[in-house]
Amino acid sequence: MKKSFRYIVMSLVILFGFSAPQAFAGNKDRSGQAGAAELLINPWAASSGWGNAGMSMVHGLDALYGNVAGITTCNKLDLNFSHTSWLVGTDINISSFGVLARVGESSVLGVSLMSFNIGEIAVTTDQNPDPGTQTFKPNLLNINLAFGHAFSNSIRGGATLKIISESIKDMSGVGVALDAGIQYVTGPLDNVHFGITLKNIGPTMKFSGDGISFKAFFTDDPNNQNQFTVNQRTDEFELPTQLAIAAAYDFHMGAQSRLTVAGNFNSNSFTNDQFILGLEYGWREILLVRAGYTFENGLLAKGGQEAPECMNLNRGLSAGCSVQIPLSKDEDGLKLAIDYSYRDTYTFKGTHSVGARIIF
Repeated sequence: MKKSFRYIVMSLVILFGFSAPQAFAGNKDRSGQAGAAELLINPWAASSGWGNAGMSMVHGLDALYGNVAGITTCNKLDLNFSHTSWLVGTDINISSFGVLARVGESSVLGVSLMSFNIGEIAVTTDQNPDPGTQTFKPNLLNINLAFGHAFSNSIRGGATLKIISESIKDMSGVGVALDAGIQYVTGPLDNVHFGITLKNIGPTMKFSGDGISFKAFFTDDPNNQNQFTVNQRTDEFELPTQLAIAAAYDFHMGAQSRLTVAGNFNSNSFTNDQFILGLEYGWREILLVRAGYTFENGLLAKGGQEAPECMNLNRGLSAGCSVQIPLSKDEDGLKLAIDYSYRDTYTFKGTHSVGARIIF
């Protein structure tokens, strides 16, 4: 116990040391000024069903977004595919795939891809402001490389290296970021969970390419051959750093049922902080039903979600369910799981996610 407590203290010191100048120094008046906002989107259908309230106990590929320490619960191999209809009505779709593999008695490696399909956008210029037949397609891709290690039966930690790629035909930006997290389990039935994670720590990003240059003439006559290329400067932008602290408690109702109460506090550098409360009911760990509610400043004030104090897109209700079908008599044998989640949003018609998992 003393050794585990020492690990916790050391991890908290490291995480808070990194977060002090960034996670708590955000100016809420700068909402929307951070780039790579897709880093704050949870693409996985299971954990998003209760608004990521279960960050202290999240496991499997979902932990790559919630708390990377949770990947250490992988038995042998986990596969996860998820499809998200982001902001229904915008025709934006997110496809995510990931795999976890145990590489030692206490260590797990993971990799995942998150790709956006935004569709095609008509090309317009100063000379041709009306949409024509030419189009371009934005590309957003995040690659996550993760490592998790269980220090004991009670405490586990991990880190994720994120590679961020954003591009159109003639301009692109590439960045890197780091996530780190720990989870602690205690209680007579391992039913008390604590977690802390720091997300999206990294250098600023910047766009470059031919798209930031244009041809200019010394006169207003376009036939004049005296032209030159003007390269515009692009400003650097910061990543949306976030610090999350969470806890959960399992109520075991007999040998077959479990009810978990969970809470999560998100400190956002560029937007309002959020409090997330959630419930998850599990029957024999085959059928799981979950729901959550995300609060932020102004949400309960006059005007509700339309209150000017509210800054985050995801707020309010979230709900979801999972069916985990054992395909082997062994408790730790092959399982197939289907996940679904819905998240309420301020604009459009919410977000739907469907996922499939294979667990060895």
